[in-house]
Amino acid sequence: MAKRQNNESEDTQMNEIMKAPDMDFINIDFEFFDPQPIDFHAFKNLLKQLLGYDHTNINISALSDLILSQPLLGSTVKIDGNNSDPYAMLSVINLNSRREEPVVKELTSYVLSRIATVNPTMEKQVRELLSPESKAQVGLIINERLINMPVQVVPPMYNMLLEEMQWAIDANEPYNFTHYLLLSRSYVEVASKLDDEDEQPKKKGKKAGEQDLCYFHPEDEQFRQAALAIADYPFANQDFNPDMNRVFQDAGIKPQGESVLLTHDAFKSVVPQLLNVYSV
Repeated sequence: MAKRQNNESEDTQMNEIMKAPDMDFINIDFEFFDPQPIDFHAFKNLLKQLLGYDHTNINISALSDLILSQPLLGSTVKIDGNNSDPYAMLSVINLNSRREEPVVKELTSYVLSRIATVNPTMEKQVRELLSPESKAQVGLIINERLINMPVQVVPPMYNMLLEEMQWAIDANEPYNFTHYLLLSRSYVEVASKLDDEDEQPKKKGKKAGEQDLCYFHPEDEQFRQAALAIADYPFANQDFNPDMNRVFQDAGIKPQGESVLLTHDAFKSVVPQLLNVYSV
């Protein structure tokens, strides 16, 4: 069903004006919906995109089913009505209360193993928060969208998620989180090997080993600024060739995984910032 919204700034339809190559304008109505069974295959594709080279390490079908088992929590964004494929999704999974479910065990083990490769301190911190003895409640944020979707659809989704979690808490459901673990992805530019082979003159730039971190999700920058800990890690299954990801540019793009740990208060404070920074 369509999302429940009373605030005009978060209406179920958002007009996003996009400029076409001929300089005309195209009006697109983005509609927000609850997750529903018809979204299963689209969710699988979005989750594969989110997990990158490592999507084979996770039972994507089971993870999609888990997200769909929470139909009143989270959002999808569609263009052609309720029966069309979602272009974006947002959900949260309680890693503590669902720790015994196979796909949650699998996903938690994977994320912890990747964090450990670059930030052992964060891995220990997250592991302690997730232990059966811990009183913490950690929500795993799963947010993905098609690559050409405008970031402006994101703030209303997060704002609705906060409202829905509060409604769930009021109904004594287990969504009273103390922390959030944001699962995302980023990339760095890597010099082409072909340029080296052709012995082309080196461009002046960064020193060896220095790389600019770029975000597939621009909103990650705001979450990172409020983070308790951050891990940017290589995919476990990645056999990277920079020239495979090089299109009309001097450098290849190397995707990588990203995990951001936030307290509840920090997460809650970022959402209004997103509404201000990425307003329509």
